[in-house]
Amino acid sequence: MSSPKRSPAPLDRTITHRLHTLSKITDRASQAAYETDAGIPFSEGRCLAAIGAFSPLSVNDLAQRANLNKAQASRAAQSLVDQGLVRKEASATDGRGVVLTLTAKGERVWQRLMLVIDRRNAEIVACLDATELQQFSRLLDRLVEHARGTADDDGA
Repeated sequence: MSSPKRSPAPLDRTITHRLHTLSKITDRASQAAYETDAGIPFSEGRCLAAIGAFSPLSVNDLAQRANLNKAQASRAAQSLVDQGLVRKEASATDGRGVVLTLTAKGERVWQRLMLVIDRRNAEIVACLDATELQQFSRLLDRLVEHARGTADDDGA
């Protein structure tokens, strides 16, 4: 005897669909704010933010921290170098690698960008009270940790 067929959840109620929708909506608004308020394109801004927060970074580390693929991170990093915002130097530990750090000019732009990021984060969660925000933050941390563990288990 076969078990009854279970109906899948409506697409617009799935976690993945809602997370993707939230991401796209917030990315569009953030993209405009990065360019208007910090004077930097979105993908370059994501890389500059990561370099400022976590440097020194290799291009591979930058890709991971900025949630980009290596080619995107490499192009953005080179653009930031060309603009004088990031310094690229040979790695002391990897003969073929480079490390990325902010220049003085990059530090100034990074400071402006972090104000934009702080404001955008506040706008995104403005509908939550302090308790909800704390709970949401803890839940997101758990989901990210779980997803990373699952990705590692799958060989990703």
